[in-house]
Amino acid sequence: MRISDLIKMGLRNLSRRKARTALTVTGVVIGTISIVVMISIGIGMNTNFKSQVMELGSLTTITVEKYAAIIDEDGNYVNSKEQRMDDALVEQIKGLEHVKAVSPILSASAMLTSGKNESQVQLYGMDSSTFKDFDFPALTAGSYPTPESNHFIVFGSDSLKNFYNPTGRNYTMVEKDITKDKIVFSFSPYQYAKDDKKKTFSLRITDYAVMERSDNWEYDYNIYMDINYFRSLYKKYANTLKAEDRKKANSAIETYERIKITVDNIKNVSKVQDNIEELGYQTSSLAMYLEPMQQTSNMLQLVLGCIGAVAMLVSAINIANTMIMSIYERTKEIGIMKVLGCIIRDIKKLFLFEAGMIGLIGGVIGITLSYIGSWAINKFGQPLFQALLSSSYMYDMESAKFSVIPLWLPFLAAGFAMLVGVLSGYYPANRATKISAIEAMKTDG
Repeated sequence: MRISDLIKMGLRNLSRRKARTALTVTGVVIGTISIVVMISIGIGMNTNFKSQVMELGSLTTITVEKYAAIIDEDGNYVNSKEQRMDDALVEQIKGLEHVKAVSPILSASAMLTSGKNESQVQLYGMDSSTFKDFDFPALTAGSYPTPESNHFIVFGSDSLKNFYNPTGRNYTMVEKDITKDKIVFSFSPYQYAKDDKKKTFSLRITDYAVMERSDNWEYDYNIYMDINYFRSLYKKYANTLKAEDRKKANSAIETYERIKITVDNIKNVSKVQDNIEELGYQTSSLAMYLEPMQQTSNMLQLVLGCIGAVAMLVSAINIANTMIMSIYERTKEIGIMKVLGCIIRDIKKLFLFEAGMIGLIGGVIGITLSYIGSWAINKFGQPLFQALLSSSYMYDMESAKFSVIPLWLPFLAAGFAMLVGVLSGYYPANRATKISAIEAMKTDG
């Protein structure tokens, strides 16, 4: 039997029993929708968790803080301890396996002044040679500092938006354009006492860079400079302070407040953290916070997936039942095919084709309806997911996508639906081949 003849016969047999075929296909549609939507919810939750965590920084970044939080086995805060961090520790960490780059960090509160307006921002000094490794955004103006030319100050995309007039009647925020406005940099005057006999330290900013807006708020709202340039400016600032505060200021930059490490792959983050903790230092990473979120998502996906699997199992039983009923009704037809010399393999192929087509048609319709269902979940599902998930796991419900159907999922679902149809039709097809031609011709069907 030619393939074209097999296809024509199979489609004709399905169309002869429209009501039964439609009901069987409906079962597959429901099963496919259940599978696709349930998987899409799990993917959507994982994608959403990952994107929201990444707004806080990179998932491959590990941080060692000067004041580390001590957490017990239940995840509760117990105490904090001071960790002394210096160049020796930086070199030790650089030698660890899977470490891509390491940068010590010094920070200070900075004051930006432009005319009558001023703004306080957080300043970070880092090893400028590691900026690329830490995925600093592209620049809209200026150049990144280098160890050889380290005097550039790098501004986050939103770091120049919060200027205000401290003597004005209200604190209306004003945005400044560093390419046009004169901006003066100084360290915050509120931490240490200035020596009145010395001139206040300030720097007219002429060498600068401005970052593009990114998905990382840490880059968007802060300013950065090379750590050696930071030290040189801070020492000039410290020399303008009273003797007692001068010592405090100088001692503040003798050790580091933080060390940032970037790892070659997110899979190795835990291993590197363990190696650093073996050196006696507490660490933290965003990957640590992502893991419990993904566990919650996976648990929800497992529960929903089981529901979908039950729906698909019911549809598989329905297909098998339909095909068995079809064999009983077409016993004489099967006998005639055998008498006419149709080989057994072709009879088996015919019934498997019909079962597979039921699965494929149901799968395609189910996938189409799944896209509609996914849209409805994203538009109207916020109250439900807000009740199911703690806000500590998903803090941005407004912009969250609860259901995401990636490109590969429809193809997988269609193939799976067709496979379920073929497997469900295997027993009836096998049974059809065993019907005796002589007995079949005696029937009235």
